[in-house]
Parts: sequence; structure tokens; C-alpha cells
Amino acid sequence: MISTPFEYSRAMSLDDALAKLRATNGEGKFIAGGHSLVPLMKLRLSEPKVLIDIARIPGLSGIRTKGDKIEIGAGTSHHDVASSALLQQVCPMVAEAAAEIGDPQVRNRGTLGGSLAHADPAADYPAVMLALDAEIHVKGPKGWRMVHAHDFFRGLFTVDLAADEIIAGVQFNPVRSAAYAKLHQRASHFAIVGVAVALDVNNGVIRSARIGLTGASSYATRLKDVEEALAGKALSMPNIEAAARLAGALLEDVNSDIHASQEYRRAMIPVFTERALKGAMSRALARIQ
Repeated sequence: MISTPFEYSRAMSLDDALAKLRATNGEGKFIAGGHSLVPLMKLRLSEPKVLIDIARIPGLSGIRTKGDKIEIGAGTSHHDVASSALLQQVCPMVAEAAAEIGDPQVRNRGTLGGSLAHADPAADYPAVMLALDAEIHVKGPKGWRMVHAHDFFRGLFTVDLAADEIIAGVQFNPVRSAAYAKLHQRASHFAIVGVAVALDVNNGVIRSARIGLTGASSYATRLKDVEEALAGKALSMPNIEAAARLAGALLEDVNSDIHASQEYRRAMIPVFTERALKGAMSRALARIQ
């Protein structure tokens, strides 16, 4: 299908983008890479009267340090995240997850902010942001606010982002002992099950763990039962394997579609949780040695 007619406008700053959006009286949409919005428009599931291009706003893209944290601008492409030397050095999980997104065309045009705002239940970034306890920074008519990842993802394609707000970027403390493991659809590379793990290890003991799950349910969520099972335990293969077996047992909302049944997804959650945990464990041990 072909989208309904629309007008096009290019924003030159965040304030300009918000002003242009406000002028549409609720009939405008932001567009950067377009990989979430354009397919909806072609199916006429979204029919904005105005598209506001935010892809060229200065400072909206880029990966940099900010104090002790890493900051990634919302307009940063998946390719730039995947190829970032900084991320590969201090928080490789983020770069590796970005490299798993779609294909080269998608990675070169799609953006971090667009993926987070769309919150596809099979997207990779939400699980990663949950595992890193990332801060999502948004701006609206009333100014700036920050939302933690665990509060941002609320339901199927539903996030804590008002219609008159824009995501500016994310910040998180880099964690090297972290890993992402994903069972992907062969055609789209969306996650059937994706698990992101970040471990805080001290003297061979897991002080805390954060585990984000995507693809398996209607929106990304934390596997808190696995996190609790690991907290205070020695970093060992038996403890990792025992905790992984709990993954998904308490999850009531499990997807079933043409790609995988509910039963198959439920069976794969502990498998990929264990793989992600072992990847994070390997990195934690490498830091000790």
C-alpha cells in the first residue's frame, strides 16, 4: 500500500522540533531513520499529516563519555553503535546487540531513539537498556525529564513518552561484565527471545545482576527471579546454570505467533538466559585474571 499524503518539515534543533510538532495540533510525527514509522504509514496504521525530520539536529547523534557514564544520542544509528570503539572497549554488550539488529541497510538508517520510542516487543535495545539500568532523557514543552528504563517500557508498543515529547538520548554506567544472547528470526533478525545480562562482581561474588528479556512477551521486562537467585552467590558455573533454569517460569505473558509458539519461547528463555549469563561470566573472569 501507499501512505496517505503528508507534509515534510526539517527540524534544526530540539526546541525547533518540539515547536513544529506542537504546530501540527497532534497530527505530526517525528522521523529519523524511518524504519519503525514508514512501514506503519505504508500499511496506513499511522497517518500523520506532517513528518518532522529530526535526523540532522546537531548533537542528537553521537557516543561520548559524560562523567562516569556513557551517553548515546537518540539520533545515533545502529551501525554507529555497533562500530563504536568506545563501546567495544568499556561496554561491548551494547555494540554487540546493535550489530545483531536487522541487516546493513537497517543498521545504517535506523536509530537508537526510534527503536526505544517504538518499543517493538522483539527489539534488541530495550533488553539492553534494562540490563544497564539506563536513564532515558526526554524533552517536552515543560522541559527535561529522565526516566529509568525499568519505568519506560510499559506495554505493547507503549512507553513513558508523551505525544509532545522527544527522546534526546540515553545515559548508563558502562558494564564490561555483560552480554547479550539472542534467538533471531531468520528474515528480519528480530528477537524471538533475547536476553541481556549485566553482572556486578566483586572478589568472585555476584553482588547484583540485572537481566532484561525481549522477544518473549508483549514488552521488554526484567527477569527478577533470576536476578534474586544470583545475588550474593559465588560466580560459578553451577550457580549460573541453576539460576538460568528459573528464567521465565513466573512469566505469564508469553508471545505466540507464526515465528514461534508460546511453548517454544518458554523453553528458549532459560537457554538464552544461560548463554547470556555465561557470556557475562566470561567477561567478569577475564577482568579478574
